[in-house]
Amino acid sequence: MADSKEKLFSEFPPVTTQQWMDRITADLKGADFEKKLVWKTNEGFQVKPFYRAEDLEGMKITDSLPGEFPFVRGTKTDNDWLVSQNIEGTDSKKANEKALEILNKGVDSLCFILHGELISAENLDILLKGICLECIEINFRSCSTEAAKIATLLADYVQANKLDASKIVGSVNYDPFKRMLNKGFDVEDSKIKEDMKAAFEAAVTLPKFRVFGANPYLFNNAGAYCAQELGFGLAYGNEFLTLASEAGLSVKEVAKKVKFNFGIGSNYFMEIAKFRAARLLWAQIVNAYLAEGDCKSAAKMRIHASTSEFNQSVYDAYVNLLRSQTEAMSASIAGVDSMTVVPFDAAYQKSDDFSERIARNQQLLLKEESHIDQIVDASAGSYYIENLTTALAEEAWKIFLAVDEKGGFIAALRVGFVQAEVNASNKKRLNDVSSRREILLGTNQYPNFNEMALDKVSNGTASCCNCTTEKGSLATLSCDRGSSAFDVLRLATEKSGKRPKAFMLTIGSLSMRLARAQFSGNFFGCAGYELFDNLGFETAEEGVKAARAAGADLIVLCSSDDEYVEFAPATKAAIGSGKEILVVAGAPACTDELKAQGIINFINVRSNVLQTLQGFNQQLGIL
Repeated sequence: MADSKEKLFSEFPPVTTQQWMDRITADLKGADFEKKLVWKTNEGFQVKPFYRAEDLEGMKITDSLPGEFPFVRGTKTDNDWLVSQNIEGTDSKKANEKALEILNKGVDSLCFILHGELISAENLDILLKGICLECIEINFRSCSTEAAKIATLLADYVQANKLDASKIVGSVNYDPFKRMLNKGFDVEDSKIKEDMKAAFEAAVTLPKFRVFGANPYLFNNAGAYCAQELGFGLAYGNEFLTLASEAGLSVKEVAKKVKFNFGIGSNYFMEIAKFRAARLLWAQIVNAYLAEGDCKSAAKMRIHASTSEFNQSVYDAYVNLLRSQTEAMSASIAGVDSMTVVPFDAAYQKSDDFSERIARNQQLLLKEESHIDQIVDASAGSYYIENLTTALAEEAWKIFLAVDEKGGFIAALRVGFVQAEVNASNKKRLNDVSSRREILLGTNQYPNFNEMALDKVSNGTASCCNCTTEKGSLATLSCDRGSSAFDVLRLATEKSGKRPKAFMLTIGSLSMRLARAQFSGNFFGCAGYELFDNLGFETAEEGVKAARAAGADLIVLCSSDDEYVEFAPATKAAIGSGKEILVVAGAPACTDELKAQGIINFINVRSNVLQTLQGFNQQLGIL
């Protein structure tokens, strides 16, 4: 077998990097290689069009094994992750029934979201009845001030039911910083240290139960780029270690009690690199606190990942499934410890049984059909991903150091540094979505323009988050999703009771009129307009007559650039004093000449889709 392989590969002589470059240079026909093929990521570093073995030379991270420090290839020697689902604990009995149901449908990690009035020994008994805590992961989320109480109740429950405390895995997510980020309310350092100590001591009998929650998923949902989520997330976690040291707690033991909750964006390869870089950098941070000879297990990062809410849309919501599936795949390949797939309908309603079932099955498909859980660090050795991991780690470390220069994470929050950086990315991404530099399929590109969503949106509005109107004095994160403005735009169209009609007046060059009609339909479909396509007209007058017969609000002239000199003025003249709005599809050389004749509406690939459509809505009286 070995001989046959040698013979096979001998037929393909090795190709040097220079030979590749010579071929690429020839194919570029004089174009600049750096400008044409090397691109700069939003994370701040450059990516080459191809990588080779020599790009790994001197890269130390390729020498480590899964389960070994610095854990870039994983904190364990397998790739089995836990399938998690959130359960609202507003009614303990119903929450318990739901937990038992989904535990039989593939879930092995529960996360109960509890409200203060339900946090009691009696309710915990009801909530956990019939659940084998030694067999699953059990997580709780509530107000940070309740963390110690929940941990105490759980420890008492474990003791009272004679369970093996060493087998209780889970978390309670004490996080005083989330309130600062979402609501702007500050918390005194002394109070944080007091609550930290209480939470730590409450779970001391549960060695595998984590009480401190670093939640960089908040940055992901706010539109942060990978490097920001990672850099700020590391600072998030490090603040627990700093405060623990000041509170007189063992940093080594506190590090074992920190759990990271990351988001997962749609930048597939970058997300794989993000989780690998996260483990690498966290190991280095914790190691700096450890004494010589200390066990490195404290430096293992426990990662829970949730698919992004920033990418979810109200319209064409089933496309959310495509986005969350690729997100879940990248996280599973990267070796996270547990994962939640956010149901596809979460952007506009409280998820139902169907959407929750689909969300669970998305992970089960990756396990049971793709068998991703059978391969540890499948991306290891990929020249591209190894380089992405290193480059992303370097950029994230710069952000981490920038926070450190501000005095640490909590100090950076108080001066609004973290919020300003993330919100700037949010603003840029929203602008990129509105101008189609970032594509959200079904929202700003290829929309389902006949879909109506007003009835399915809770309370008739597209809410971007669960934030209350009450705010503190600190800056807060923006909660606008990528599709928020487009959702509002289309909902306004529905609410108006008048669906504008965009009529494609196709004329002249067959190829150009068809292409521009398709472009224009896609463009106006983003606002939910009713579209009328046509095979073509002999004259502009004939087209305008047909448009009026159809009750058109907009007449979109679709032809070639050269022919607009003739057809645009003819169409305007045919419209005359009519109420129809003339739109020219394209950016012809004669644009200035046409504008001088009063033809002012143009749409093309450089148009800001959102702003343009908002302008048309205003002209049509839709607010």
